[in-house]
Amino acid sequence: MGDVAVGARSEREGAGEGPGEPEVTPGRRGTSAKKQRPLWKELPLLIVVALVLALLIKTFLVQAFSIPSDSMQNALQRGDRVLVDKLTPWFGSEPERGEVVVFHDPGRWLRNTPTPEPNVVQKALGFIGLMPSADDKDLIKRVIGVGGDTVECEGTGPLKVNGKPLDEPYVFPGNTPCSTDPQGQFSVTVPEGRLWVMGDHRQNSEDSRYHQLEADRGFVPVDNVVGRAFVIAWPINRWDTLPVPGTFDQKGLSAAGAAAPAAMAFAGAVPLVLARRRLSARRSAPRA
Repeated sequence: MGDVAVGARSEREGAGEGPGEPEVTPGRRGTSAKKQRPLWKELPLLIVVALVLALLIKTFLVQAFSIPSDSMQNALQRGDRVLVDKLTPWFGSEPERGEVVVFHDPGRWLRNTPTPEPNVVQKALGFIGLMPSADDKDLIKRVIGVGGDTVECEGTGPLKVNGKPLDEPYVFPGNTPCSTDPQGQFSVTVPEGRLWVMGDHRQNSEDSRYHQLEADRGFVPVDNVVGRAFVIAWPINRWDTLPVPGTFDQKGLSAAGAAAPAAMAFAGAVPLVLARRRLSARRSAPRA
């Protein structure tokens, strides 16, 4: 039986395949290489992928916002574009003292602020995060107090947090840290889960001080915070980072979010460790 099979194979080889003839792979006779699609056919897919990525980045990572007023001078000027970190809160981090944050209007803070009607292009770019959304009722201020803090102003200042006077070089030149009008004189204790925010242009900022008689008493819910503004991205000649001023690191002002970087680092390390374990297991598995 074995000799017959070998002989038959030899006859087929002799009859059907001569020297120098190309070998034909069964099942692929007559086929040719697949042609690459032209770029113009791939372009719609690329645009869709880019839009999806932009939406994901806007929703979970970074979003651009425009500065509409002078309340944060000189750190921020009207018309500046800032990038806001939206990722960190996903790891349980909460705003800290000294950070510049963007937050949704907690009540009716913007009731007297007219909102311009955006055109179609502005709406589209705002939707995907390439431009600030004109439909959002958002504000930007500096966090002065977090839950449990006592914030007070007497006379022209200095502003005090938990009895410690703040050195505030970021306050607009010519302004005093505290305003002498009735709303500018206060002593408040920030409830848990709330923030006390103020603008750097102290005499030109309708911040927590001027909403103490409203339902929220001037406090901003932490849940209303969109994220921390960490860099001025536009215009180019204004590019700069927005670090936390050193005065908030002084002894007696505990850092509310000190555990957040460690938690974020741990969360980022877990996938790497798991991936390494899977790779090691795959390498050590017996090959078939």
